[in-house]
Amino acid sequence: MKFRKLLCALIIALFTLQAMPVFALDEGMWPFNNVPRADIKRKYGFEVTDEWLRRVQLASVRFNNGGSGSFVSPNGLVLTNYHIVEDIVGELSSAQKDYAKEGFVARTQAEELKAPSLELNVLENIEDVTDRINGAASAGMSVVDANAARRAQISAIESESAQATGLRSDVVTLYQGGQYNLYRYKRYTDVRLVFVPEFQAAFFGGDPDNFNFPRYNIDMALVRVYENDQPVKVTNYFKWSKIGVKAGELVFVTGHPGSTSRLNTVAHLQSLRDVSIPLVLRMLETRRAMLKKYMAQGEEQTRLAQNELNRTENSIKVYKGQIAGLQDKSLMAKKLKAEEALRASVSGDARKKQEYGDAWDAIAKAHKDYASYARERRFIDLAAAFNSVLFGYARTLARLAEESEKPNAQRLPEFTDARRASLELGLYSTAPIHEDFEKLKLGNSLEFMQSVYGPNHPLVQKVLKGKTPEARAAELIEVTKLKDTEYRKQLAAGGRKAIEESNDPMIELTRSIDKEARETRKRYEDEVLSVERTSYGKIARALFETEGTKLYPDATFTLRLSYGAVKGYWENGKFVPPLTTLGGLHTRAAKFKYKFPYVLPSRWMERKPMVNLKTLFNFVSTNDIVGGNSGSPTFNKRGELVGLIFDGNIHSLVGNFDYDESVNRSISVDVRGMWEVLRKIFDANEIVDELTKA
Repeated sequence: MKFRKLLCALIIALFTLQAMPVFALDEGMWPFNNVPRADIKRKYGFEVTDEWLRRVQLASVRFNNGGSGSFVSPNGLVLTNYHIVEDIVGELSSAQKDYAKEGFVARTQAEELKAPSLELNVLENIEDVTDRINGAASAGMSVVDANAARRAQISAIESESAQATGLRSDVVTLYQGGQYNLYRYKRYTDVRLVFVPEFQAAFFGGDPDNFNFPRYNIDMALVRVYENDQPVKVTNYFKWSKIGVKAGELVFVTGHPGSTSRLNTVAHLQSLRDVSIPLVLRMLETRRAMLKKYMAQGEEQTRLAQNELNRTENSIKVYKGQIAGLQDKSLMAKKLKAEEALRASVSGDARKKQEYGDAWDAIAKAHKDYASYARERRFIDLAAAFNSVLFGYARTLARLAEESEKPNAQRLPEFTDARRASLELGLYSTAPIHEDFEKLKLGNSLEFMQSVYGPNHPLVQKVLKGKTPEARAAELIEVTKLKDTEYRKQLAAGGRKAIEESNDPMIELTRSIDKEARETRKRYEDEVLSVERTSYGKIARALFETEGTKLYPDATFTLRLSYGAVKGYWENGKFVPPLTTLGGLHTRAAKFKYKFPYVLPSRWMERKPMVNLKTLFNFVSTNDIVGGNSGSPTFNKRGELVGLIFDGNIHSLVGNFDYDESVNRSISVDVRGMWEVLRKIFDANEIVDELTKA
């Protein structure tokens, strides 16, 4: 499922105030310390044990570029989606050797290709630190001071844990402030590419088929994790099922859903609908037009821009789906009804009214005021005006120098000691930088900023310096020395003095706008985030008083468990069966006369007579997932891999706000299809042997 980096949930708690049974549906992305075992047993007759949970937890992997994966052999082999490693594929490719076009198979470990700047995380344990963090905010503090106190405590906890354990330690805010958990991860940074199919096979059907079903995609990839230059040895991994799944079967998904907004108040949802998402859509549509124009210039331009176009088109579809959901009167009416019911229950109790009653109005005011500076946050703070990896390096270096001089607890969270290693992994990446493409992207984002603000706006004049967006972008990209990894390291080592004295144009640009960017960020954190942490915490506690902890929090890019069943659905009056076959792939390609995006790579056409076309290929299930679950393992109650999550259907796009089991489906590559493709199309017998003999 390709929501990726963009892009879980507590609204079920609100629905419990209505007539719907709490756990009648397969809804929920459950933290591993709060799995609804009794409900799984009641609905499916399966008992989730501590040993079973621990095993699947340690077999699950987080890709820090925004996806999920799983160990599938004792020798560190990890399965994920092609689209999770597509940037790596691009970085390892060249005009002479295009792995996106040709695919890649490492038949020995010596042939495996080192992936630059990729970090994988495996969750070791979770600790509840709610009392310690909330205890840092004393009674009578303003929401701003309370948030600062909590943030300082979070920084201290992360640093203490990292030093004591050597593990990556992240404090995660759950229920938008109702609870805080410390997640500790084993980090892996030596990751090597083992297998990818051709892009056209992984993304067969392209944007027209994206978020739809039936599907016929082999959106898979294999990488291997190394430590000390040797494949890591793991005892917890998913063995591949020899029989696969059938309709109606119970299946589980572990993965790292990125974010959802099911807990959001109605006012907050309206702000997303009317303010935030429309601006993002305008930006993405402008970017898409630029990328298509660039790709029309030739094959090499297409190779360089294809991944970004995929992400952009995917994001446009996601946001349009979200807008459609938020414009759905029935959905918003359901949200409003649930919210009014909860508010009424709070108002009817004097103590609850005193403690929680002001939460909704505070959130509404924060988001009403946010509309006046949402543009500045998007363009300056979130850097939508500066779409270049080189600007990202410049801002990171400038802020690293300034933040490093502060006490750890007072730094921006991404610059604390506990997160330094991950930050440096990206900052010192050796991935190639293509100047012409960087000029195009930066010029396009500067032009979009100019169109929104107007050419005479002080910010536009400061950034462009009297030049056209295209000319200014060319100047910045051509002259900056930040393309050199060693130069970036020298600047970082030189601290504030090196940054202040630098005449690098990208550093100068960063310095010129960083005051405004920081002010906008601080305003958002003080006026919105601080209010949300306090107010959503109140709403969560009001819900806890009614439902206890039988609630799942919104997604936070942390490990979650989802349960469901392989199940078709009705769409436009027709039943959509839950499984497709390899034969269906060829039928669909022929229907569109093998024209893009229904082209099959030559290898697939040549090997068609050797393939069992009855082999099951893709399937849908009721598992509740969102962006970040891409690459998640789908497995049965025996802990055997039966599939690989790669997408959701069109009805899942509103899943950021709501879940409807009647139509919301996740889409997996069937393990039987993966086997058939590896053996019959790629002759990857060494890989299949490792998987099947594990």
